[in-house]
Amino acid sequence: MKIAFTTLGCKLNYAETSTYERAFKAAGWEVVEWNEEADAYLINTCAVTETAEKKSRNFIRRAHKTAPDARILVTGCYAELRREEILAIDGVSRVFGANEKKMILEEANVIPSEVEGSQVFGAYSTGERTRSFLKVQDGCDNFCAYCTVPFARGRSRNIPICECVKMAREIAAEGVKEVVLTGVNTGDFGRTTGESFLDLLKALNEVEGIERYRISSIEPNLITPEIVDWIASGTKFQPHFHIPLQSGSDTLLKRVGRRYDTALFASRIDYIRGAMERPGQPKVFFGIDVIVGLPGETEELFLQTYKFLSERIKPAFIHVFPYSRRPGTRAAEWKDQVPEKVKSERVAALEELCARLHSEFVASNKGVKEKVLWESSVKGGLMGGYTGNYIRLEKPYDPSLVNTLEDVLLL
Repeated sequence: MKIAFTTLGCKLNYAETSTYERAFKAAGWEVVEWNEEADAYLINTCAVTETAEKKSRNFIRRAHKTAPDARILVTGCYAELRREEILAIDGVSRVFGANEKKMILEEANVIPSEVEGSQVFGAYSTGERTRSFLKVQDGCDNFCAYCTVPFARGRSRNIPICECVKMAREIAAEGVKEVVLTGVNTGDFGRTTGESFLDLLKALNEVEGIERYRISSIEPNLITPEIVDWIASGTKFQPHFHIPLQSGSDTLLKRVGRRYDTALFASRIDYIRGAMERPGQPKVFFGIDVIVGLPGETEELFLQTYKFLSERIKPAFIHVFPYSRRPGTRAAEWKDQVPEKVKSERVAALEELCARLHSEFVASNKGVKEKVLWESSVKGGLMGGYTGNYIRLEKPYDPSLVNTLEDVLLL
């Protein structure tokens, strides 16, 4: 039996799809490329934007065209939000929502160790020699006005620390050196088990074989001084933080229901820098999420965001997303929607700012010693890798350096 997989959306989806792949392979299925004829196709969908939903539908139709008699299984956020819509597409056999992901494996009688016995679908990615994405948490209780995630992925819940450690050990056994912790609201870890995020970090830090950890995304109000102080004390967790801001306007933050204001956000950035940055040491990499064109975002409010980023925060990178009107959310009903043309102009302005800030960040690290984890991919005779603070470097390909950490002087 042959099966093909495809994934849209976030790293959480990629970790889940990788877990499906391992389970089906272990059960004797042959995993083939997406464009090949197969007996079954599994599509892990996304619904964060209208474009993501359209792409999900296109993948379903493409699979049916490639193999009209194949079983098509659909999961992911789009599957949870638009079950009947998906079932109406020719060729779809089953749709698995947020709480049904284990059923895909149960029905195929393929239950891997990271899933068996867990109340939450445990998952981690494989395939990259150097890095793995480890899912530790799922769902969200925030219900921000623009977001479908609590409806698509369910309420906040987490995998017990003991199971997270077990998965990390399995990753280490594969020779992977770096783990990225993933979740919908990662810092909310412990909601269902009574454990704490800090306790999780401490337990993972003890796993032998894993040399570096990153936290993929954490809300500013959940990255506490206690967590920062522990990371800064000399751990495997890198000076690299991905923190969602969404807007630099307190008016918009309050309106959409974010649980912080710009003062708290700035104070957390300041605290991290104060705890982790020293003269001659690597600067902290901050990747900041921003949504452009939220309903009610006037030119004045956009400029507040622009100035907050350019003058106050000065992150290393800005992940810019144009607001997408999502059916079923409060913000979709608001009358003061921003025209698409204006959104595009503002996206371009922030992307230009991002390029400048990233160049400044790289320049600020010149003369600093860092460790680079070299990757196996080769492009134009060069291999690439990332420093602990997420600066990408390249050098002539040397197979002996693949998946190793090398001390370098940033020039």
